[in-house]
Amino acid sequence: MTPVSTLSEPLDERKFVVALARGLDLLRAFKPGETMLGNRDFVERTGLPKATVNRLAYTLTVLGYLRLDETLGKYALDAGVLSLGFALLAGTDTLELARPHMRAFAREVGAAVSLGCRDGLDMVYLETIRSETALTLGLASGSKLSMLTSSMGRAYLAVQPADVRAALLVELGKAAGDEGVELVAGAEQEIEAFAKARCCYSFRAWHDDVNAVAVPFREPREGRWLVLSCSGPASSMGEEVFRENVAPRLKALARRLGETA
Repeated sequence: MTPVSTLSEPLDERKFVVALARGLDLLRAFKPGETMLGNRDFVERTGLPKATVNRLAYTLTVLGYLRLDETLGKYALDAGVLSLGFALLAGTDTLELARPHMRAFAREVGAAVSLGCRDGLDMVYLETIRSETALTLGLASGSKLSMLTSSMGRAYLAVQPADVRAALLVELGKAAGDEGVELVAGAEQEIEAFAKARCCYSFRAWHDDVNAVAVPFREPREGRWLVLSCSGPASSMGEEVFRENVAPRLKALARRLGETA
């Protein structure tokens, strides 16, 4: 079940519906690029008993959020999840405002620019726009990256209240397993540097040939923190390029979209 410390709001146990949270945990078990999961996969990834997983999967299938392939005995995400995603994107005014600016940015810098928000212990991409003239790297909408290794995640952590950030780092370290201590230390170093740089970097941290920088800003209407990031091949866009050219431009774009830290 989703750890309490990963929730966006303080938990009021009188109002918290455990069964609903567990059902959503099943949907979150799917990772980018995965199309089918079985009950064993759900049990391993959620820590829920097999009998509970069976009931939840059946319910989600009846409601149209999962689809059962009886031949394989596995489940795929169904149209109900897709409709929720479209509703989220359609209701994000900031995304509509940001798109033309992101296109111009990607074209000028020759890289990929993305807009994302928090999803549990990850950052989820709401939109990614790639340069049309250069070979660039960038994940598609709906893709997720860990807060620990991505510039986007580090930037989000940097603007959280100290107690919230500390709780998140504990959970992130546990989720990372044996590498947790090292990864948390790397993230903390970038978070500390944020106070001066007002952005967070990720140089070959989540991929051997990817450098990135990210800037958080507060959405004007809803007040939530979103994060802009720019990524490119480390082989052709080194640290100096990101620090001296990309980062100042990304900060300027973030200021046009909302309140920056």
